[in-house]
Amino acid sequence: MLLDDEMPGLTYLKMLCEQIEGLNVVKAFNSSEVFVRDMQNLDFDLCILDIEMPGLNGLQVARLLKGKAIIFTTAYKEYAIDAFDVDAVDYLVKPIKKERLEIAIEKAASRLALRREENKCLQLNTDKGKALIKVDELYYIKVSETDSRDKEAFLSDNRRLTLKNISFEHLLKELPSHQFCRVNKREIIALKAVAHFSSDQITTILTNKSGEQIKLLLSEIYKNNFAKMLGN
Repeated sequence: MLLDDEMPGLTYLKMLCEQIEGLNVVKAFNSSEVFVRDMQNLDFDLCILDIEMPGLNGLQVARLLKGKAIIFTTAYKEYAIDAFDVDAVDYLVKPIKKERLEIAIEKAASRLALRREENKCLQLNTDKGKALIKVDELYYIKVSETDSRDKEAFLSDNRRLTLKNISFEHLLKELPSHQFCRVNKREIIALKAVAHFSSDQITTILTNKSGEQIKLLLSEIYKNNFAKMLGN
């Protein structure tokens, strides 16, 4: 979606966007009020919009775009800090060059791909039947103490689910590879659940039934991959 109150700038931006492979312009608006009125009925992932506009300015519009990627365009550099306060992907100063716009689009595509992975749901067999589990809610998975073919999953809301007859190899194929790491033969951890770690132990943000933080063994064969994922 494109939004700029100046028609020459909007026409130029639309022309540039149409030259970028994989990018589809759903609609272009030259009024922020009309944009806000119509946006609920349009399917889009990204909005490229001007900041300085009559009526609702770009920053005000951006705060209404929940879950959308945002790229700002403006002739005024002083808005840069405000732009990133609303979690904008990028900030382009006019006149916009195609090469610079392409970089911004690539950033937006990467962010959207990450969000899709975070919102991904897995359909898994549990001891209570089939369940849809959001990847973002999964924190820790370990081998079941009663049957090694099963796995016990710890979720963000403190729920625990028994996953029936599933291997770690299958789980790791389904889980985002940059978010989950196997740390030993019996356990997988989401990186967001790591509190701190040493050369052979990981302390998680999770607690056991006694209220103590859960600690995991970091096996030698998984150590290098764990360190690489954390950027160490």
